[in-house]
Amino acid sequence: MIAPSGALREFEVFQKGVEVWRNRGYRVEVMSEIYDKWGYLAGNDENRRHQLATAWKDPECRGILCSRGGFGSTRVLENWTWEILVTNEITDSVSVEPADNSSVRYATKSDASSAFPKWLIGFSDITALLWSLHKEGIIGVHAPVLTTLASEPDWSIQRLFDLVEGRPLAPLEGCGWGGGVVTGILLPGNLTVATHLLATPLQPDMDGVILALEDVTEPPYRIDRMLTQWRMSGELSKVRGIALGSFSRCEPPANVPSLSLEEVLRDRLGNLGIPIVSDLPFGHAAPNAALPVGVLATLDAERGVLRV
Repeated sequence: MIAPSGALREFEVFQKGVEVWRNRGYRVEVMSEIYDKWGYLAGNDENRRHQLATAWKDPECRGILCSRGGFGSTRVLENWTWEILVTNEITDSVSVEPADNSSVRYATKSDASSAFPKWLIGFSDITALLWSLHKEGIIGVHAPVLTTLASEPDWSIQRLFDLVEGRPLAPLEGCGWGGGVVTGILLPGNLTVATHLLATPLQPDMDGVILALEDVTEPPYRIDRMLTQWRMSGELSKVRGIALGSFSRCEPPANVPSLSLEEVLRDRLGNLGIPIVSDLPFGHAAPNAALPVGVLATLDAERGVLRV
């Protein structure tokens, strides 16, 4: 368990999130540095970079859980290189049989000093880490952080464990805007964080992507500004479809003339000529349904369904 972004403040709900994992039989190691603070950050950049590197290189670590979002992961990734050694000779491997009886093989490394890909789990500011891993060809999990996990409904918690334990995921249902059915690489993330990755080395290739976006506490004019930047950058012309999760607490300020959130989303996205589904159950407002980052998915904008 690491704190790569904002300073940990919600200690009680954080501990409840840790217990969710422990009650499922997992051994959760909480790094002592997570309680450090440097202003709004969970320690200075070197501290948080050290946490990520230590967890990434630990041969006994099979997953990295993030404490909370906030801000800071992009600072960690400045001049960062993932040590990914699976392209080297694989010394052994292990087979598992998922619930659907399909055969899956996970490579393992006997060299204890080697870094080996593992689940990285989080959302919000963790978008930067997830998208950075996606650029390296490694799937992460867009899912609740430890300070939000315990507030999720039972089905959402079960979905997270279904994902990391290799069981099939149920489709998510929302509101279809029409535009047909499309299959592409699913790229979920927070709109604000993703917007600030545009035109940086951390921005993934958007060709063939189903872009899944959510956000919190951004009034409509800021959503408008970000989506306009996406339009003007040309990146939205590359994506195959858009899946919209919750945009919680994004109402306009009181007594200020404003478009509604719905009007902004329809205006900025509705004329792109691609399948769009809104009101899907992922984002800052529970439920925050777990989604893999970088896998094939199908978006049905006629029925309003996202299927991994």
